[in-house]
Amino acid sequence: MKPIKHLLVVLPLIIGSIAMPASAGDKDPLFINLSTDKLPRVDHALHFGNVHFTKGHPLTIFLNGEGVLLATKSHAARYAAQQKTLAGMMAKGVVVIVCQFCIKQVGVEETDLLPGFKVGNPELTGGALFRDDTKTISW
Repeated sequence: MKPIKHLLVVLPLIIGSIAMPASAGDKDPLFINLSTDKLPRVDHALHFGNVHFTKGHPLTIFLNGEGVLLATKSHAARYAAQQKTLAGMMAKGVVVIVCQFCIKQVGVEETDLLPGFKVGNPELTGGALFRDDTKTISW
């Protein structure tokens, strides 16, 4: 009897520890963390996000680290194509948040941000990141 009782205690722990693959619903929100300004990676992240946004997934792009430079007027010449892509995505409903802390870290003023980019705060960023069923990917 004791072995069965022990098994009944241990079995749920074993079953619960088996990793289950993540699955996405047809309209689960997508949160892209973009922490680089390296163009091949930026272009990949924007393409990936745009594909899934057009399939119906609400999309938030969080620019942090050197990624905040993508949202600046002072770096428009270097990131013209990416800024055009981001502007088109935002016009269709994509939310792009720029990390407030990172702006200061890379020496950018909020006044240097292009129109449409939102400066992050805990409520805005956390609201997107922790929305039910949100899937997150990082570049």
